[in-house]
Amino acid sequence: MQLQNKRWMWYLLPSQITSQGLSTVIPLYVIFLGGDIGEIAIISALQNGSIAIGSLVWGKIIDRFHSKRLILVISSFFVLLCSLGMYFTNSIYILYGLAIVLGFFMVAKSPVTQLLVMESVQKNLWSWLFARTSIISTLGMLVAMIIGTVGSFYFDLRPYFLICAVSSGVSMVLSIISVKDDEGIHIERSSIAHSLYGLRYSISHHHFVFPKILEVYDFRHIITLFKGRISNEIGIFYLASFFFYFGSNMYFTAWTPFLKNQNFSNADVFLNYTIQMITMLLVFFIAPKIISKFGEERSTILAHIPRILAVMIPAVSLFFMTGTLGFPVTITSACMMVIAFSIFSTSSSVIFFKSIPQGFEGKYLGVNSAVTGIGVFAGSLVTGELTKFLGYATMFLSASAILVVSLVLYKIYFRYRLSHNKII
Repeated sequence: MQLQNKRWMWYLLPSQITSQGLSTVIPLYVIFLGGDIGEIAIISALQNGSIAIGSLVWGKIIDRFHSKRLILVISSFFVLLCSLGMYFTNSIYILYGLAIVLGFFMVAKSPVTQLLVMESVQKNLWSWLFARTSIISTLGMLVAMIIGTVGSFYFDLRPYFLICAVSSGVSMVLSIISVKDDEGIHIERSSIAHSLYGLRYSISHHHFVFPKILEVYDFRHIITLFKGRISNEIGIFYLASFFFYFGSNMYFTAWTPFLKNQNFSNADVFLNYTIQMITMLLVFFIAPKIISKFGEERSTILAHIPRILAVMIPAVSLFFMTGTLGFPVTITSACMMVIAFSIFSTSSSVIFFKSIPQGFEGKYLGVNSAVTGIGVFAGSLVTGELTKFLGYATMFLSASAILVVSLVLYKIYFRYRLSHNKII
């Protein structure tokens, strides 16, 4: 397939408007219905767990039937139905069920997008096209936040679900019009495990990729660590990634309810995310230059520092976040988080790719996805209980401490890497 036919990319714009819009408005809506951080944490955990399961199921389906357009249409249709369901419901318990369905079908587009990139251009252009899809996705996230910021001045939260439904419908139409199931090209989902660009896109967009059904034996490099032995230093990498996503998702799960707890309006919350999205879009172009200057290992370590500080800021500034001081403090924290992750996701994915022995790409990528998913899931659950009993300050300080553990483990991993003692 030649370069001229890449119109399919534009389905990502409305699709990402819906995804980012729902991820922001759902916590706000839970609070509007009388819920708190506990209910928000449960919804986040349920949705993330569903996303991990969906990644496995949809990957198998696309490998079996190769029907990319049909999968995109089904995904958009059910996301549309979930958006309408949330518009009509006043029950937090119904939101629990809708969050599960939403996560499962929303993630269906991830393996499709990755394969469309790899089938659309030659291998030496994958990096270029993955970069374009990332820019379009980020623009979609930015548009979603701008709509929310402006709309919050005129409407309550409920109409925003209709905007998400319409956007999902537009994505469905664009998928039907522009996505073709080329009978001559069938790249398997496992190809992502052999591509640095596909791997980097997966990590930076928080998607899970399971090229194979995992067995207990595949986790042996982690299990041996708890027995006091190191069979392969990759086990330390997995553990470091677990703590990184564990601590990070504690922050992200708590962020919206924390802002509301500080008396931020809905428009202020959307504006906070809007500035965060703009920052992420700008850093997208700068991150590769930073990594090329410092190298992947130092960049991974250095990226932890603004991440840890970003999580600590709301904890140590909690009693000073009144009046006009609150907004710049939260903006600083939010922007530091995305700056750090933009660098970390790129540098760590390159390191991980170089660490995978040839022929074991599927197993290693699957274990990494599982560890990431468990970290995200656990982070959501712990956030709710910890905050309810000990407050936001303790929760943020705990999250920063967990990120420090991740930093230490990465430093240990890099030290062991020097031995080149690979035991498969």
